[in-house]
Amino acid sequence: MRAVELSRERDLPVLTGFGNPAPPSSLRCPQMPGVTVKDVNQQEFVRALAAFLKKSGKLKVPDWVDLVKLGRHKELAPSDENWFYIRAASTVRHLYLRGGAGVGSMTKIYGGRKRNGVCPAHYSVGSKNVARKVLQALELLKMIEKDPNGGRRLTSQGTRDLDRIAGQVAAANKKTV
Repeated sequence: MRAVELSRERDLPVLTGFGNPAPPSSLRCPQMPGVTVKDVNQQEFVRALAAFLKKSGKLKVPDWVDLVKLGRHKELAPSDENWFYIRAASTVRHLYLRGGAGVGSMTKIYGGRKRNGVCPAHYSVGSKNVARKVLQALELLKMIEKDPNGGRRLTSQGTRDLDRIAGQVAAANKKTV
């Protein structure tokens, strides 16, 4: 057990046992948030964030969302009518994990294998227009901002919202277990 006494001359800590005295409260590490986006199941988190974005009603959804394919490698348009909210939630999660990603990075992330019939399959990037419109819609919500080094990054408000939703997902998982 460590014992620390203050000397009467200088009010400095004096060690009376092994080890160092505890650091003053101003030097201690701040309390870290309980749950972050990295701590929860990503599929559940994206679904919860998409529901939050849809419920808020502030995300600007383009008129053409029911007509568009998500890339050259896709054969059909998405079957889920809420795909724009899901893509926006997934994009914000990617920006949380790696900031500084732009339109080009998002097209690579959401690309896939293009089947060429009897010819060999090759990688194809996702839709640039969809990636650009998702990033612009998230900028209007003040969740992301342009990074001076290129690409986009999360704002402090966006990080706070994502950590809060991650905490709600973790609490819901704890109740079911």
